[in-house]
Amino acid sequence: MPAEETSDEGPVAGEASAGKASAVPADEEPRRVARVVLLDPDDRILLLYGHEPDDADDNWWFTPGGGLEGDETREQAALRELAEETGITDAELGPVLWQRTCSFPFAGRRWDQDEWYFLARTRHIAATTGTATDMPGLTELEQRSVSGMRWWTWQELSSTHETVYPTKLAGLLRALLDEGPPGSPTVLDTEIV
Repeated sequence: MPAEETSDEGPVAGEASAGKASAVPADEEPRRVARVVLLDPDDRILLLYGHEPDDADDNWWFTPGGGLEGDETREQAALRELAEETGITDAELGPVLWQRTCSFPFAGRRWDQDEWYFLARTRHIAATTGTATDMPGLTELEQRSVSGMRWWTWQELSSTHETVYPTKLAGLLRALLDEGPPGSPTVLDTEIV
């Protein structure tokens, strides 16, 4: 999304259906995005289940988060997006774990994003599994393309055959749980879908 577009009506997944990468004009800045690696007391990560708005069979799991609005900081965007997409407002936001650049097709256009992944913890897991009808803060596009959420262990992520973004999330989560947050954000490989 061009930098001047600050609406949160952007993609909900950070990725989408496979397709050829298209050239992006060099003068367009990538959409600035804040994502949340939300862990519960059992060290499970909360992921949302998304799909193309007109094709529920083209689906994937992804971390909560989205584009910055107006002049908000990435930290503010992370907490706002988490509340809007999951209803969770008690999360304690921690450091930036990872940074990633990605490009992908979604809802009929190509999205180029600069994503920062924040660690967050919550003490509550109630009301954080279910369907999109349980998520009243979703935008119109998100209502058409997010159909649920669930908690995952790193073991479940490592053995799933479902698509999960960012790729290698299982290994990243295991390293986080084994070693703690990195001293400075880890730059992940660029992903072009």
